[in-house]
Amino acid sequence: MKQLTGSEIIIECLKEQGVDTVFGYPGGTILNVYDELYKHQKEINHVLTSHEQGAAHAADGYARATGKVGVCMATSGPGATNLVTGIATAYMDSVPVVAITANVGVPLLGRDSFQEVDIAGVVMPITKHSFIVKDIKDLAVTIRKAFKIAKTGRPGPVLVDVTKDVTANKTDYTPMTPEPIARSTEHIRGKDIDKAIEMISKAKRPMIMVGGGAVISGAQSELREFVEKINAPVCDTLMGKGAFDGNDELYTGMVGMHGTKASNLSVVECDLLVVIGARFSDRVTGNASKFARKAKILQIDVDAAEINKNVKVHASIIGDIKSVLEMLNHKITKEYKHPEWIEHVKGLEAKFPLHYKEEGLCGPSIIESVYKQTDGKAIITTDVGQHQMWAAQYYKYSKPRTLITSGGLGTMGFGIGACIGAKYGKPDKICVNIAGDGCFRMNMQEIMTAARYNVPIIEIVVNNHVLGMVRQWQTLFYGERYSNTVLEDNADFAKMADAMGATGYKVTTQEEFDEAFKKALEAKGPVVIDAQIGKDDKVFPMVPGGATLEEVFDGDDLEKKNK
Repeated sequence: MKQLTGSEIIIECLKEQGVDTVFGYPGGTILNVYDELYKHQKEINHVLTSHEQGAAHAADGYARATGKVGVCMATSGPGATNLVTGIATAYMDSVPVVAITANVGVPLLGRDSFQEVDIAGVVMPITKHSFIVKDIKDLAVTIRKAFKIAKTGRPGPVLVDVTKDVTANKTDYTPMTPEPIARSTEHIRGKDIDKAIEMISKAKRPMIMVGGGAVISGAQSELREFVEKINAPVCDTLMGKGAFDGNDELYTGMVGMHGTKASNLSVVECDLLVVIGARFSDRVTGNASKFARKAKILQIDVDAAEINKNVKVHASIIGDIKSVLEMLNHKITKEYKHPEWIEHVKGLEAKFPLHYKEEGLCGPSIIESVYKQTDGKAIITTDVGQHQMWAAQYYKYSKPRTLITSGGLGTMGFGIGACIGAKYGKPDKICVNIAGDGCFRMNMQEIMTAARYNVPIIEIVVNNHVLGMVRQWQTLFYGERYSNTVLEDNADFAKMADAMGATGYKVTTQEEFDEAFKKALEAKGPVVIDAQIGKDDKVFPMVPGGATLEEVFDGDDLEKKNK
């Protein structure tokens, strides 16, 4: 046992937890911690982002790419509040992040002191837990608790706010080895497993819908075995991509607002829908009261609060996805066959394939080129909008943790920070961020971060000079009244990239894009490709907001309707 300052305790606790990288931005109240980081820079790599929001997104991307806890730091007041959007993003998508902030000293709390904000109170609704440490004796136990909470059960962000005097004070410190986090199995009931198997045995038209919980649980091999045993087609949500191989013959594509017609219609027609680690988001279900009306619904989720929250289900199993599937696979002693149903679903896929007009450079052609040139093995991060949906539709994810995107919060500006974080977590992987020009404007300063550290990420700006997804809605549902969605100006993103220390390319044809991306793959630092596409390109298929999945339509349907 030895006496350490609060700052020393923070660093020692991070080392205990196996933290090798921290993303952040210093300031007055957290200076003691940063001084200690300086002394331990060979053990913990600190990445100075250009904005605290970028630090939160980088910690998030690191966590999603690795499955470990991401860590970010910020000073008090605006430094802490700048983390809030990133914390909320992680919360909505169940990402384990620990945010460490510093606050004014205890005597200054509650006095409207310079750069004082009750950040623990601010983030209470968007964290699994938030702490403020006012006594150094509570510091080590609180940090250890934060990491445990972030990783246990359904993961999520935790904030630890430490007053400046606590970072300077001294107390006894005893090192501890973290206890392994057990999978959540205490609520798995035998009768629920038996009920699920009974439903499976009676099904003639089973369908499996895979969500982000399957990715988080690391359940891909158990899922593969389960799919083979019950012989069912598989669709996924945006967050579930890669849990089941996107190249598999039983895979039908994404489900929901911009899901494939085959997936949406199969969910409409199935008689059993097995939902694995998905929360029935409105972007997945459409009109929730009419979702999968012909089916019995079996929901498997680690979080009991998700059962019957958005859609009433017929049966459920509460527990870690990997553990539940292991039990199901063990107890399913026969392999089911549904040849007529499988043939019908394959017929839907053949009748309604994903397609686009191959005329010039466009979002889908960009994604297909990226897929081909990376051999489908890159980590793809995205911002939010049309480009995000094209990345979900046209890149085939065969492994989990290879699509990193803001699904729940829909955070524009998420992608660059997340891509930097992913590259630090998986340095041997090609990391590509797909952005729109509206999103790129939000946090483009993080290109300077990538350039400062010579991080070889590839930023593709799918540039249509409009807020594409909003414009699509304005075209289809708002009488083409383009209120504040046109971004026509003289901004040159390629020149901006050069000015920020990266390499910039501006492309207008498919051939130019293919060549620029080839050069980007060979580059030793960050590259920005400004890819110019048409302002009225749209994402299809589409289910209108509040409509049912059977109301899905595509560009061909729209043309027929308008004739």
